[in-house]
Amino acid sequence: MKTAVITGSSRGIGKAIAEEFAKNGYYVVINASKSADELNETLNEFKAKGYSCEAVLADVSDYSQCENLFKSDADVLVNNAGISHIGLFSDMSPSYWKRLIEVNLNSVFNCTHIALKSMLKKHCGSIINISSVWGDKGASCEAVYSASKGGINAFTKAMAKEMGLSGIRVNAISCGVIDTKMNACFDEEERSALKDEISLARFGTPKEVAKLAVFLANDNTSGYINGQVITIDGGMY
Repeated sequence: MKTAVITGSSRGIGKAIAEEFAKNGYYVVINASKSADELNETLNEFKAKGYSCEAVLADVSDYSQCENLFKSDADVLVNNAGISHIGLFSDMSPSYWKRLIEVNLNSVFNCTHIALKSMLKKHCGSIINISSVWGDKGASCEAVYSASKGGINAFTKAMAKEMGLSGIRVNAISCGVIDTKMNACFDEEERSALKDEISLARFGTPKEVAKLAVFLANDNTSGYINGQVITIDGGMY
């Protein structure tokens, strides 16, 4: 049984990804950084459905805590953990943008560095980084978030070139507006305006992102896909 480690997977996109991997026969390691209650609730839900899984409470911005996620060798790593901030850059404090970069970008460095130890020995593995369309386009009032996702995109492409000869594929999923709690800050008028910018006229679902992640992890379906930042945004204008 292959093992998939999914960071930030007690809710939202990460939870959907973890469940999709579990449905496809993977042993999944789910993770949250703060809410033990939410993490245990997800673990119990998964076990009730018969999934093979474990839960690890760890702040993935801390390298030493990340090591607890890899007690079993990972065949697949999904770097999903992230936080957002909407507001003027001039109003942000240095301590907050440092924290955002630590969670969104440093966590990707940390977990990838640790996961590679076993992947390199086995000469195989798949790493999938969850990014955002703002990492390419940039978003007003989300400057640091956009920068963190842009960093993930560049890291994805560089690592794919570095790891390709070792049989390890590295790709990213660039998400548009996905219907999660992260977008709960928008009121109905703002949600309607966002939908007007999407050719499919709706938000994406976490399950749609999850299915793409499982596709990218499977050598049988995506064995020649490497170093790609694949956009899933419903056709944003």
